[in-house]
Amino acid sequence: MGSRSMAGLKSFRDAEIDLEDGKVEKDRDNILCSYKPTKLRNQALLSGLAYCISSCSMILVNKFVLSGYDFSAGISLMLYQNFVSVIVVSILSSSGVISTEPLTWKLIKVWLPVNVIFVGMLITSMFSLKYINVAMVTVLKNVTNVITALGETYLFMKHHDRKVWTALFLMIISAISGGATDLSFHAIGYAWQIINCFLTASYSLTLRRVMDTAKQATKSGNLNEFSMVLLNNTLSLPLGLLLIFVFNEVDYLCKVPLLKMPMFWLVITSSGFLGLAISFTSMWFLHQTGATTYSLVGSLNKIPLSISGIILFKVPTSMENFLSILFGLLAGVCFAKAKMR
Repeated sequence: MGSRSMAGLKSFRDAEIDLEDGKVEKDRDNILCSYKPTKLRNQALLSGLAYCISSCSMILVNKFVLSGYDFSAGISLMLYQNFVSVIVVSILSSSGVISTEPLTWKLIKVWLPVNVIFVGMLITSMFSLKYINVAMVTVLKNVTNVITALGETYLFMKHHDRKVWTALFLMIISAISGGATDLSFHAIGYAWQIINCFLTASYSLTLRRVMDTAKQATKSGNLNEFSMVLLNNTLSLPLGLLLIFVFNEVDYLCKVPLLKMPMFWLVITSSGFLGLAISFTSMWFLHQTGATTYSLVGSLNKIPLSISGIILFKVPTSMENFLSILFGLLAGVCFAKAKMR
């Protein structure tokens, strides 16, 4: 993106220089100053839109695969998506488009506990999404913020103000009321989602504790987002392969006719690309705006995602359940705003 921007500025300058006889001369600095903010605003809008579309699409496609196709091998789906990510990132890294850290044994040993939690987080997310509608998954994921905030308080001595705790309390109320009024309530799905909340919070807290040590284990002393994607997804492959046998998904895969359908392979491959797109677009959006805007947009993005999930999958809902979902989503926005302050 940086090279394209520079090329655009260069062509813009050349066009100004070529004006004959100086009849339409302008101050070059003023032109560039007025051009740059417009360019940045356009990139911020485009990156934000790309991030929202990719993050929403990923969840909706996964839901479609697990519920629409009635695919019951969530671990295998996770494994294939991670395999696609490894292939794409490796190609981009070898071609020089992105830079990644080499995977050394020293780095792998430091990162392995994080990766085990990462794999558990992805798998439980797949299991819960198969049984619970998208809107309720989104609301229940707010519980992760509560667990993370408690972990930050006790592990890192981080203090949150009253507005943050109020927003977290509202999230808990919305999750309880949403579950109580959920017409498609499924106990197994809710159990997996609660486990997922604990694993997601554990991943965030463990990542914070391990990051400095992991950076010291790299050759450059840094660990960017692309290196983390490659590291997590590569290490997840042998563990995911082991879990396929543990959960006996091999027999299911041998019998299911879906694997003979080209359209099914197209859908699950696109889900792998979407998972990678979230990493790329989130980095792009964060670079173009900042942590404050990124956090707020992420919270607001859950609203169209929940509505889309209800409409696309024809989820039976009541007014009480819909209001509980909306209440939880607004509590998430309040939480993001409180954290900013």
